[in-house]
Amino acid sequence: MTLRADTPPATAGVRRFTPLQRWTHRTTAVLMGVCVVTAACLYVPQLAELVGRRALVVTLHQWSGLALPVPVLAGLASRAFRADLGRLNRFGPHDRTWLRAALHRDKRHASRPAAKFNAGQKLYASWIAGATLVMLATGLMMWFTHLTPLLWRTSATFVHDWLALTIGIVLAGHIGMALADPESRKGMRTGSVSREWADREHPLWRP
Repeated sequence: MTLRADTPPATAGVRRFTPLQRWTHRTTAVLMGVCVVTAACLYVPQLAELVGRRALVVTLHQWSGLALPVPVLAGLASRAFRADLGRLNRFGPHDRTWLRAALHRDKRHASRPAAKFNAGQKLYASWIAGATLVMLATGLMMWFTHLTPLLWRTSATFVHDWLALTIGIVLAGHIGMALADPESRKGMRTGSVSREWADREHPLWRP
C-alpha cells in the first residue's frame, strides 16, 4: 500500500508548542521551583539550619512568588498561547469519558479520548492557576502586614502554609507523570512530537 503524497508519515514530527509557549512553561517552572525550595528551607528546621541566611531565603521566596504570574501574562502576547488557554478552559463529553476511565484505572487508549490536552491536564492547569492566585493573595497579606487586620493575616498564613504543602504534592505528581512520558517531555523541550504519539495519546487533536 502506498501513502498519498499529501499524507504525512506516522513518524513525522507534529508541532505542539511554539518557542514562546515553551519559554513560558520553563520560566514558570523555575519560579515555582524557587518558591517550593525556599518555602521548604523556611519551614523545615533541618533545611533552615543547613542553608542559613533566612533573610535572603525570605527575599527570594517573596520576589519569585510575586513574579510567578509574569510569564503567563507575557505569554498572552502569543495567539497560540491564547488558543491553548481556550482549549484548557473547555471541557467536553470526551473529557468526562477520560475522567471515568482514569477513575476506574482503565489505561486503554481507546477509553481515554483526548484533544490537544486531556482532562487530567485541564484539571491540573485550572487547579494550579487558582492555587497560584490564592498563594499570591495570601502571600501579599503576610508580606505587607500593615494593610490587613490581624485576623486576616492569621487566616492567610494558615491557608498559605497548607496550600503550599498541597502544591508541593501536586507538583511532585506532575513531574512524575512527565518523567514517565518521554515523548511529552520532548514536545515541551523541542516543540514537536511524533505523529504516532499524537494519534495514540491525543486522537481528537487536529494539529
